[in-house]
Amino acid sequence: MKQAQHQIALQTDGRGLVDITREIAEWVSGQAIGVGLLTLFCRHTSASLLIQEDADPSVLNDINTFLERIAPDDASLYRHNTEGADDMPAHIRTMLTQTHLSIPVSGGEMVLGTWQGIYLFEHRTRPHSRRVVLHLVGE
Repeated sequence: MKQAQHQIALQTDGRGLVDITREIAEWVSGQAIGVGLLTLFCRHTSASLLIQEDADPSVLNDINTFLERIAPDDASLYRHNTEGADDMPAHIRTMLTQTHLSIPVSGGEMVLGTWQGIYLFEHRTRPHSRRVVLHLVGE
């Protein structure tokens, strides 16, 4: 049994989804682990991870629009606003999505569906530096 760990650092442009599939796939393929399990962990409380369609950008737009309706940037709705009107909505959006993912690895590659991509979902309106930890276990 082998293990490998890596951290991806990225800069977001503010609220939205950032496709990180390629960078993760390149790292996985270089680990000499044919069969295993990849765990991804987002080290933040106002950003999350998603596996979502990567063929039609309107899917990502609709996801953003939906979350804007259920967690609006309206300071009058929340007590916590230490870092601005988008602070608490970002925490709610993270709670409703995921901070970690598990993806099987076979043949040295992630087992994703044809139209699936991996995204970091930035929930804050301003640009942020974000880190995602990758941990691969297998043989």
